[in-house]
Amino acid sequence: MATLDIFNNDAFSVTNLSQTIVDIPQVQTILGDSGLFAESGITTTSMMIEREGSSLRLVPAAQRGGVGQPVSLTGRSMIPLVATHLPQTGSVLADEVQNVRAFGSETEVESVMNIFKKKLAVAKGNLDLTIEYHRIGAIKGQILDADGSTVLANMYTTFGMTQATQNFILGTAGTRVKDKIADLKRTIRTKLGGRSFSGVEVLCSATYFDSLTRHATIEKAFELFNQNSYARNDPRGSAFVFADVTFREYLGGVGATDFIPAGEAYAYPTGVSGLFQTAYAPAPYMETVNTTGLPYYAKQEAMDFNKGVELEAQSNPINFCTLPESVVKCLSA
Repeated sequence: MATLDIFNNDAFSVTNLSQTIVDIPQVQTILGDSGLFAESGITTTSMMIEREGSSLRLVPAAQRGGVGQPVSLTGRSMIPLVATHLPQTGSVLADEVQNVRAFGSETEVESVMNIFKKKLAVAKGNLDLTIEYHRIGAIKGQILDADGSTVLANMYTTFGMTQATQNFILGTAGTRVKDKIADLKRTIRTKLGGRSFSGVEVLCSATYFDSLTRHATIEKAFELFNQNSYARNDPRGSAFVFADVTFREYLGGVGATDFIPAGEAYAYPTGVSGLFQTAYAPAPYMETVNTTGLPYYAKQEAMDFNKGVELEAQSNPINFCTLPESVVKCLSA
């Protein structure tokens, strides 16, 4: 019969519990599955982004050996970013362990680990959803806490930029939507300051996507696009490519609350290296101090009077956009 002594087994160490939660399949998250955010680990609880304020410009031709165009810098700035601590707690009580018996080829450790895996799976699902929420916040410009109002990070304040907004006026039948899309691409190109990009993608709320695809100047093109929909099996949701821009319906949310509010959409350039990033800081444990951060950590500790063990799962991410002004907020009305 299993006893609480088994928690001294190496299987329940920080290293092995953290690897266990990493191995649990990720819940479906649109941004997490798309790979839009480049992931890395850091050894500290914060990081600094160095930005040079110089803009890119073309270099004029000159005679060989002649005087070249001078390179000037308009100043440097160091931008601090701090990890968000996301802890989840639970417990495994003595009674849950007491009635676990080894069966067949299973050992007591394996049997009790199954209890841990079930609880870690719930915790990881919550963490994955929260990281997705923070990533969409990095795109929108504000990362909010779980209450939906407390601002954890403001991309525009942090980087000293302002948000670009464009109204597509989709409620008016006479709006030339193709012209609006051309303006959108020009705005993004200007905000990138000469950086190359491969395309533009727009994450849309359900109402924005409907208003776009039902607009008088777009509806026919949307119908033609969908004629070959059987050849495009995209698990990220409905999408529509028009004028070389991909409009994607974003369905992420919690309950009745959508992560992208009704009537809004957010356009960003694709193919820009390092534009969106997620850095993971180490957990605040003695075992993990100054080590490279992992996406998830898990640890257990005995309760008072040995009545069970406390279980903690956590993540410490920094989600950010290095050039937030290149993201354009689009309105439908």
